[in-house]
Amino acid sequence: MPLTDKSLRHIAVIMDGNGRWAKKNNLPTIAGHKAGAEATRRITEAAFEYGVEYLTLYAFSSENWRRDQHWINELFGLLSWYLEHEITYLNEKNVRLRSIGDRERLPEKIRKLLNNAETKTKNNTGITILLALSYSGRDEIVRAANALIKDAKAGVIDNVTEQTFSAYLDTRDIPDPDLLIRTSGEQRLSNFLLWQLAYAEFVFDDIFWPDFTKEHFEKALYEFKNRERRYGRDVT
Repeated sequence: MPLTDKSLRHIAVIMDGNGRWAKKNNLPTIAGHKAGAEATRRITEAAFEYGVEYLTLYAFSSENWRRDQHWINELFGLLSWYLEHEITYLNEKNVRLRSIGDRERLPEKIRKLLNNAETKTKNNTGITILLALSYSGRDEIVRAANALIKDAKAGVIDNVTEQTFSAYLDTRDIPDPDLLIRTSGEQRLSNFLLWQLAYAEFVFDDIFWPDFTKEHFEKALYEFKNRERRYGRDVT
């Protein structure tokens, strides 16, 4: 199913269910995240195939800092491995990697690896992957508001519009998502892209993220294409 128009530029994904997948299969939690990483590769390739320009993945929320330290260490260990070993793959696939969120809270090693990955893929012109790490929508909005206040006091700006405010967000140079996909049966935003998802279409799937396939992704695309996006206008 080729995308015959440019209405679907950006997809955001809440990759939910890794831990429950591992529990269902009597495996350690980290096995669920490893399987989830393979699902991420599948969906990245599928998104690129269908002409999607941006794919934002909710990888680690600000609230996740409250979890068990062992779980956090395992997750960042896995992330480190991929950031170290997947650069060649990203370049072969013409993927540009970026991150959003409160980077200062991330371990120094992760920050360095992110900087390296972003630098080495910055000239790629295919799909852009945005990893949401140490991210929460409310935190992003607060950080943006504080930066805006600072500039207002310095006389840089004297009027605030939606466009002005958007320019202070982590996604300042990225179009808002057109579609949000969330797996594992949960139907909530979980503090993800609260400003940017104002007019996105939502698709929820009961499947756990590690089991999410290209066929599930295509189903979400079909559902999106059958929606009428009115942005407050009358029904056509």
